[in-house]
Amino acid sequence: MNADSPVTEIKGVGEKTKDLFEKMGVYTVGDILLHFPRNYIQFPKIQDIDEISSFDEDKHYAVHAVIKRSAVTKKTRNMIITLLDIGSAGHMIKLTWYRMPYLKNEFTMGRHLVFYGKVKPKNGKYTMEQPVIYDVQKYIQLQKNLQPVYPLVSGVSNNLVSKTVKEALNNEELAADYLPVCVRSENGFCEYNYALKEIHFPDSMEALIEARKRLVFDEFFLFIMGMRYQKEKQIKEKNDFVFENPKFVTGLIDKLPYELTGAQKRAIDEIVADMESPFVMQRLIQGDVGSGKTIVAFLLMAWASQCGYQSAIMAPTEVLANQHYESFCGLVKMFGLESPVILLTGSMTQKQKRAAYERMQNEKNALIIGTHALIQEKADFSNLSLVITDEQHRFGVKQRDTFSHKGIKPHILVMSATPIPRTLAIILYGDMDISVIDEVPAKRKPIKNCVVNTAYRPKAYDFIEEQVNNGYQAYVICPLVEESENMDGENVTEYAKKLKSILSKDIHIEMLHGKMKSGKKDEIMTKFSQNKIQVLVSTTVVEVGVNVPNATVMLIENADRFGLAQLHQLRGRVGRGDAQSYCIFINSSDSKKSKKRLEILNDSNDGFKIASEDLKLRGPGDFFGIRQSGDLVFSLADIYQDADVLKLASEAVDDILDKDPDLEEEDHIILKRKMKEFENVQLKRMNL
Repeated sequence: MNADSPVTEIKGVGEKTKDLFEKMGVYTVGDILLHFPRNYIQFPKIQDIDEISSFDEDKHYAVHAVIKRSAVTKKTRNMIITLLDIGSAGHMIKLTWYRMPYLKNEFTMGRHLVFYGKVKPKNGKYTMEQPVIYDVQKYIQLQKNLQPVYPLVSGVSNNLVSKTVKEALNNEELAADYLPVCVRSENGFCEYNYALKEIHFPDSMEALIEARKRLVFDEFFLFIMGMRYQKEKQIKEKNDFVFENPKFVTGLIDKLPYELTGAQKRAIDEIVADMESPFVMQRLIQGDVGSGKTIVAFLLMAWASQCGYQSAIMAPTEVLANQHYESFCGLVKMFGLESPVILLTGSMTQKQKRAAYERMQNEKNALIIGTHALIQEKADFSNLSLVITDEQHRFGVKQRDTFSHKGIKPHILVMSATPIPRTLAIILYGDMDISVIDEVPAKRKPIKNCVVNTAYRPKAYDFIEEQVNNGYQAYVICPLVEESENMDGENVTEYAKKLKSILSKDIHIEMLHGKMKSGKKDEIMTKFSQNKIQVLVSTTVVEVGVNVPNATVMLIENADRFGLAQLHQLRGRVGRGDAQSYCIFINSSDSKKSKKRLEILNDSNDGFKIASEDLKLRGPGDFFGIRQSGDLVFSLADIYQDADVLKLASEAVDDILDKDPDLEEEDHIILKRKMKEFENVQLKRMNL
C-alpha cells in the first residue's frame, strides 16, 4: 500500500465507505492522510455524577457512573429510543440514544462507564442526548492526547475518519521526504511522515505546532515552486493580437451613466498598455468587494470585440455567470454595440450547449461568459484574444492555465476580491503584474456596522423585519450547516426554523448551504435575487455570489469564529444598491481579543486595511485562528496566519531555482514528482 493506492486498501474500508469518502474528495490513501483535522479537543477530566452540583449547558462533561438500573427501549412511529438513568436521587441524569437499540446490552449491572456529552435541563430533570460511551481506562488514555475533529459529510462519523487515518498511518514510511535536506535543516523542520502522524494524533501541543508548521510550509513551497518553475520555463510570449484604437474604451467610459473611480481608470490604463505591448499580458486585478471590477472586464472585452476578437470570462458559480450574461447583454444594448454575447454553463441542456459551441466557432468577436464549462474539452473557441477569471481564488492555477490554452496565447486577466496585503500578493502571484482597485464607487453609501453580543438578537430580528417591511432583504450567516457534537455555534438548519417561528408569516425564509446540490443552490440564489425570498439563512457559501442590490442587512452569527477577511467578504454582499445597508456582527465570545478583532471591522470598510490590521493583531503564532484563505489552493495553510512561513517558502524556492533552475540534481527529482502530485490534488479539489 502506498499513497496512490485506492482507499479501499485500508483495512475496514469497503465499497459503501468508499462512496461516502468520495463525497469528501477522498479517493486514495494519500487523500485520507491529507484530510486534516479542522480542530482538536482535549477531553475534560472525569467527574463522578454524585459530586457534580450544577452543569453549564455549553460545556461537554465526562460523567462517571456505575450501572444500577437496566436500560429501557421505547418505540415511536419513526425510531427506537434507548433510555438509561444514572446516578442517585437528587443527582440523576436521563441518558437518551436514538436508533441505537443494541446499546441496551452494554449496560450490565455494576459496570463502571464514562458518558461524554452535553448536559441540559429538560422538564425539571438533567438529560444527556447521544452521549459517547467509554470504558474508564480507555477514556483516561484519550485524555492524555489532543483528539482530532475532522470535516465531515452526511453518513461519515468522526470516529470512522479517525479509525481509517490510524490504519493508513500504520503503514510505515508511506511517503519519502521530498524536501531537500538543506531546506529541512536550515529551517529546523521535522520529517514528513512524523508531521503527518502528529497533525492527526498529536502527542502534545508542541508536537502539533511543529507538525503543522512543516505541512504549512509544504503547501506554500509546492505552490510557489510550481508557479515559479513554470515561469522559468516560459519565455515572454509574443503578442499575436493587434489591439488598435484605445480611444474606443475611453469613449465607452464617457457614455457610462456614472463616473468611474480613479483606481478603475488607472487599472484600465495599465491593462490597455499591456494589450498593446509586444508581449502577452499576465495581470491580476485586486479589487475590494464592490469596487467595480466587472465593468472594467466588460470594457476590455468590448474593446476586444471591436478589434474583431473573442474574449471570455469564467465565473465561479452559475448564478454569477448568469448575472454577468444579463448585465453584459444590457450594456451591449445600452452602448449600441454589435457584439454577440454567448453564455455557457454546466446545467444547460445538450441542445443549448451545442448551440453555444456552434456560436463560439462562428462568431469571431463574441463576448463569452460561463463557468468552468468553458474549459471542458468540447468548448472550442475561435479567435480568443483575452481570458478573464472572475474570483480567481475560487479556481486553481492549473484551471487558469487550462483556460489560457484554449486560445493561441491569449492575454490573461485575473480578478480577485480577496484583500491580500501587497507583500503577500507578490509572493502568491509572482508570475503576474498586479493592479489594485482600492476605491469604491462614490454613489454607494458606506455600510453601517455594529458588533454586539447575543443579547442583541431580539432587536436584530425586529430590525430585519422592519427592513423587509420596507421592501428590502436580509442575509443571516451561520458557521454550521447542522448541529454538531464536536463544534458549538449556530447552525443554518435550526436557525431557519427559529426565524420562521419569530418573524412574520408573510416573510419568506429559506436556507442555503454547501451540502446542497449546485442546481438547488442556484435556484435559491435566483429566487433571492428576484425577491421571492426575503431572508436567506446561509453558511459562507454566499461569500462569492449573486449581486442583490435590494439586500440591506447582513447578520453574522458567531462572528468571532470567522477570519476578518472572510467577514469582510460576507459584508460585501450588502451595500450594493443605493439604499443604506447594515452589517450586524454577533460576537458569542467573552474574549477581549475577539472583541478587539471585530472592532477592526466595526471601524473600517476597507478590505486591504482590514487584512493588514488583522495580520498585525493576530500574528503568525495564532495557531487556532480561523483560516481565512480557504478558497486558495491550501487545505491547511493560511496566508495571513502563516505569513512568516509563506515568506520562508518563497525564499527557499528562490534559493533552489537559482542553483538548479531545471531541477535536474538528484536531490530534486523526487521534488518534481511531488510538485505533480500537488497539482493533481488541486485539480481534484476543483472537481476537474
